[in-house]
Amino acid sequence: MKIAMLARNPNLYSHIRLKEAAEARGHELDIINTLRCYMNIASRRPEIYYNGEKLPMYDAVIPRIGASITFYGMAVLRQFEMMGVFPLNESVAIGRSRDKLRSTQILAREGVGLPVTTFAHDPKQTQEVLDVAGGAPLVIKLLEGTQGIGVVLADTDRSAKSVIEAFRGAGVNILVQEFIKEAGGSDIRALVVGGKVIAAMKRTGAEGDFRSNLHRGGSAKHIKISPEERSTAVRSAKAMGLNVCGVDMLRSNHGPVVMEVNSSPGLEGIEKATNIDIAGKIIELLEKKASPGKTKTRGKG
Repeated sequence: MKIAMLARNPNLYSHIRLKEAAEARGHELDIINTLRCYMNIASRRPEIYYNGEKLPMYDAVIPRIGASITFYGMAVLRQFEMMGVFPLNESVAIGRSRDKLRSTQILAREGVGLPVTTFAHDPKQTQEVLDVAGGAPLVIKLLEGTQGIGVVLADTDRSAKSVIEAFRGAGVNILVQEFIKEAGGSDIRALVVGGKVIAAMKRTGAEGDFRSNLHRGGSAKHIKISPEERSTAVRSAKAMGLNVCGVDMLRSNHGPVVMEVNSSPGLEGIEKATNIDIAGKIIELLEKKASPGKTKTRGKG
């Protein structure tokens, strides 16, 4: 197969591993800087150009689109889809997962366990939001935040009210969620590939940090998850429409609750924690699924 990978930094661990895995299985993988692509949106003749040259036809595309370039990255991915190239994850599914409010609403519709979550526009409704969420401590999240950035833990109702009013006064959209104290600053990352959990790790935040993101100094170890946690991860991936994703869950007193579904999960932490060849399994999935025109949406939505 001839595979394109949309990625700005070819030297990241995840991108190196995917390229190595593809080549080890006899495929050709080109790493394409998403922002250097431009598109000819001609009727019935969609084309993509890169560094001044028209891109050749690919069998599959692996989108590794950074959160800061989601809008343009999804436009490029849609163009690949309209050309009939099979996407590892479709643009519509990535769009769902990147929108924290929409993804939470979709998961709630499917009956997936979630922390109590509230959303409001009017700063005057702050007290009502606090009451619905159950009061402090509360987690306040920017809708556009990623990798633990834009996430605040408010210990008291007074501090929560101040943070909410500050964000809303600045015109920033936020979610307010209950704080799952019993999780103890740890979460579970379950890696779903092709509708199956192939690896799971427990991430623990650095000393004094309630966020468990590894790049913020957290640590990870291999963990065996329960059947309920496995089912929750698989159902979350299916609800989002993602072939590959990382599902982040907390262990609460009322079962697993999903915090985020990540459409471009990093591979370094979980491969090193579990010693599982996740990159190889992703390429294997493409081998099974990729064929011209086999995208569900064909760039719609």
